[in-house]
Amino acid sequence: MAKKVICALSGGLDSSVAASLLKKAGFDVIGVFMKFWSEPEKNGLVGASNRCCSLEAEIRARKIAKILKIPFYVFDFSKEFKKKIVDYFLKNYQKGITPNPCVVCNKEIKFGLLLKKALALGADFVATGHYAKIKIKNQRSKIKTYHLIRAKDKNKDQSYFLWMLNQEKLKRILFPIGDFTRNEVENLAKKFKLPVLKLKKSVEICFIQTTINDFLKKYLKEKIGKIVNSEGEILGEHRGLWFYTLGQRKGIPLSGGPYYVLDKNLKRNLLIVTKKEKDLYKKELIAKNVNWISGSQPKLPIKIKAKIRYRQNLASATIFKLNFKSYKLKFDKPQRAITPGQSVVFYKGEEVLGGGIIS
Repeated sequence: MAKKVICALSGGLDSSVAASLLKKAGFDVIGVFMKFWSEPEKNGLVGASNRCCSLEAEIRARKIAKILKIPFYVFDFSKEFKKKIVDYFLKNYQKGITPNPCVVCNKEIKFGLLLKKALALGADFVATGHYAKIKIKNQRSKIKTYHLIRAKDKNKDQSYFLWMLNQEKLKRILFPIGDFTRNEVENLAKKFKLPVLKLKKSVEICFIQTTINDFLKKYLKEKIGKIVNSEGEILGEHRGLWFYTLGQRKGIPLSGGPYYVLDKNLKRNLLIVTKKEKDLYKKELIAKNVNWISGSQPKLPIKIKAKIRYRQNLASATIFKLNFKSYKLKFDKPQRAITPGQSVVFYKGEEVLGGGIIS
């Protein structure tokens, strides 16, 4: 009997090709479109759609399911998305840190809620159009271990956003397009006669329509404080620490710049700036909430490559254990604007060992 797979269909190119490849491989495929939270307008009516799940996207996903002759369902996760992703995002900005909602969405929604629902419906796997790979290795004890590997297309690789996954989840996940480049995926779409070739993949935060600051202004009140340099000299006023992130240059209300955001002092509501970009470079960070994908911590200290943001080259570093919950990363070369709240992800060769939250 064919294995049953629930494939997340967003109406885009990648998930459509993923579903096609699964069907071609003989899986019993069910297409699922997920509805997330959309920002309401002032009068309580629904405002602009969440980019991941607009009405147009749903219509396209339905069309793909029809072409592939697979069942199609819509799962409404808007309440859970608001609570677990949007509220988390706002709470963290309020604490003066810069969160990564996509990492949490993968853990809580796509490979949390969706996976749970899929298993409850008798599915064997959940599949998505992520650019990443899973390799299975048999240990001597015949226990399978699941390894998260970078995608073939390094420019599209999304393994950075998946470091919160564990063995239990990885054994139930399929990434059908991880072994293809984006070009190859486009060619497969043509071959499968899928009507999604002109769509561009969005890299913005899906629930934010314009800018992060516009979104924050709607939900977080202004809290005026002083802008100071590293010597403590007062240079001006800011309207709320949450409107700034480390390394930021634009939007600092000071003349005679450029100035860069160097740090934030939450207790005293101070925005600390510098004119010297080299001040932003640091060689160390502390990581908390660390997840090791294998389920066990490797022997430390260990030399690895690390990323402190998605669009960044891998940098050589050494990981040390500090205490039960914290780890220290020492980079070979200083890194620019290491930002609390962002993810630091650990790689050994092509494999993702795990990651943590920069504190």
